[in-house]
Amino acid sequence: SNQLGSIYGHTSVMTGSLLDDHHWHSIIIERHGRNINLTLDRHMQHFRTNGEFDYLDLDYEITFGGMPFSGKPSSNSRKNFKGCMESINYNGNNITDLAKRKKLEPSNVGNLSFSCVEPHTVPVFFNATSYLEVPGRPSHDLFSVSFLFRTWNPNGLLVFSNFADDLGNVEIDINEGKVSVHINVTQVKKNRIDISS
Repeated sequence: SNQLGSIYGHTSVMTGSLLDDHHWHSIIIERHGRNINLTLDRHMQHFRTNGEFDYLDLDYEITFGGMPFSGKPSSNSRKNFKGCMESINYNGNNITDLAKRKKLEPSNVGNLSFSCVEPHTVPVFFNATSYLEVPGRPSHDLFSVSFLFRTWNPNGLLVFSNFADDLGNVEIDINEGKVSVHINVTQVKKNRIDISS
């Protein structure tokens, strides 16, 4: 904004997708006058801010992870961040280290814990002949499956299940490096649905 006249200074940039995957992501924001470099997971996006000014008067606090309830955000999303951050650096200062050692003055630490609980996961290795079979759920109209996987092979069966009463089956596989879902229903005219990504 500008006290002398109406200047449109709002600048908003979006980058990345599907970042809620419980993996660490790196973000770097660098400002040189009106030129901004935004780097997300080593993918840089360059843009120039709107308005007339080459400088920012940062005369208020900078908050990470959200803001106190007294704050007034400009965006519609009011929820504070829920998750883990590490290596927060601001103008060359390691904020997380200073906050942990209580060397950040003045500062307001709102209910932080300096640890990040990782989910306890147990990986399973499958060779070309192994499988894991669990009981199905008869008489349910909901089928929901989620898992993480990694492989060097471009083809392989991930999930398979027959429907009751010989009514068909569902199959999830890797086919030439793509995940495919096949639903086969024996009692209808259009008896096969294929989805790949």
